[in-house]
Amino acid sequence: MANVNTVERTKEHRENRKKNRGRKVEDNQAAAVAKFLRVPPRKARLVIDEVRGKYALDALAFLRYIPNRAAGYISKVLTSAVANGANNHGLDASRLKLVEARVDEGPRMKRVQPRAQGRAYAILKRTSHITVVVEEVEPKPRKPRKPVGGRAEAARAARRATVAEPAAEVTEVITTAVAEAPVSETVVEETVVDTTAAQDAAPTEADA
Repeated sequence: MANVNTVERTKEHRENRKKNRGRKVEDNQAAAVAKFLRVPPRKARLVIDEVRGKYALDALAFLRYIPNRAAGYISKVLTSAVANGANNHGLDASRLKLVEARVDEGPRMKRVQPRAQGRAYAILKRTSHITVVVEEVEPKPRKPRKPVGGRAEAARAARRATVAEPAAEVTEVITTAVAEAPVSETVVEETVVDTTAAQDAAPTEADA
């Protein structure tokens, strides 16, 4: 049975080694490393070159729709780096930016493909080491919001004006026609005159 003091000294020595090792990145940075991944470095670099320099959340959204097996590995490493920064170092996840992303080649597993006449062709199954470093930077700039209405409102106003113009013209024509139409005052006067003349011509009871 191991001595209790020996176990305590071993644990203390391990903690001291971690403290003396220090952080390999800056105070506003966080890192994550994945080793011995079963994906060729060349294929992984094709994907990681597309997300280098992006904000971490944007890069994760981008990697979600990449039809490449390396994208899944890179997404997991980047998620781990963001979690390290948010949980261990108090960084804001929405302000983390992918400042360093590299793919190093790991050991090659050597296999053999039998061929004709006793030959054997070599097969190299390559592995990768993916390293990701995120850094807390300024918040992502937002696009200015469009004014209320915008192009759609202008188009609707133009359509309303187009419909209103013929209606205004019709109203104007009707108004002009009414204004220019002659008033039947003469007919009224003639009717009044004729009625008076008829009354004058009719015999009264006194005359009878």
